[in-house]
Amino acid sequence: MTTQRHEPAMDAADRPMLEGWLDYHRQTLARKCEDLTDEQLRTASVPPSELSLMGLVRHMADVERGWYRRVLAGEEADPIYYSEADPDGEFHLTGAETWQEVHTTWQAEIDIARHNAAGFGLDDLAKGRHRFGDRITLRWIHTHMIEEYARHNGHADLLRERLDGATGD
Repeated sequence: MTTQRHEPAMDAADRPMLEGWLDYHRQTLARKCEDLTDEQLRTASVPPSELSLMGLVRHMADVERGWYRRVLAGEEADPIYYSEADPDGEFHLTGAETWQEVHTTWQAEIDIARHNAAGFGLDDLAKGRHRFGDRITLRWIHTHMIEEYARHNGHADLLRERLDGATGD
């Protein structure tokens, strides 16, 4: 199955533009993971790096949770894959992870993020606080998430090309 991507309209208002680009980048990461085995998705790029496509998706599930649940909605939501003892836990794969589980978890966090964001205006302040103590707006969170996905999609491009030679956006 090929994940469909849709760029936002060039004349969209702010909110549909931001949410459109965020969804576009979410869909891009999903496309980079398509048609690969669990073993390929767990394959690290180049030693000593532990960076893998599955690790990137796990990371983004935690990033979605952090910004849209803990910061925006002010929820108490523990990290999924990392901890104080293992701050890079999302990248430390054991070999037992499956794409089905990781993808389902990631998509569930995206669904919650969309639900939580729907209750805020772009310029509304988050209920929680940024790790540096600042209260930020939904506009800032959306913009940051677009940047976060875009940066990691660059990593995903390189990982995918190393796995099977596939290139493209």
